[in-house]
Amino acid sequence: MPAANSQPRRARSGNRRDEAARLAVLHAADDLLVEHGFGALTVEAIARRAGVAKQTIYRWWPSKVEVLLDTLIADSEKSLPVPAEQVTADDIRGYFRGFARFVTRDPAGKVLLAVIAEAQHDPGTAANLRERYLEPRRKQEREMLARGTDAGEISLRLGPDATIDALAGPIVYCALTGSSVPRGLLDTLFEDLLRPRTD
Repeated sequence: MPAANSQPRRARSGNRRDEAARLAVLHAADDLLVEHGFGALTVEAIARRAGVAKQTIYRWWPSKVEVLLDTLIADSEKSLPVPAEQVTADDIRGYFRGFARFVTRDPAGKVLLAVIAEAQHDPGTAANLRERYLEPRRKQEREMLARGTDAGEISLRLGPDATIDALAGPIVYCALTGSSVPRGLLDTLFEDLLRPRTD
């Protein structure tokens, strides 16, 4: 999947207290989503858990979705960075294995799944998810595949976007439906779609 600017869109003074409050809000939103699900998550509940005023949240974020997107962006940059240097086939395979772990085991992956699910019902959420998370990450993933191709590590059978969709799509489907990712699925897709170089 596809990182973007982790700063909320609204201006802040940037002092230490503001940063501590911002992090408290992001952690609170993450924890409450995992504990209670998207439907039960409210700005009021986030404010209570974070120990900030509701107006503080609305000053920085227009909605709970924007809070969750900032949480997702920050957590993805830490837990699932896209390899940025010269890559081997194993590096690329490892990235997609990491993505499978991210959406099936990592609490931050639950944020991604929740926002994807909400995007099916709300065009604004879908647009924000694409603009702030999916498209920037997809750009990094395309660059990763291009470096692997240029180095002769992989050879794509499909275009880069179709390849990413074909690798990530089944994983996201399994995670969204509560199924485990079948053993060997990613390796089979990887070998077929990316045709790693054999020495």
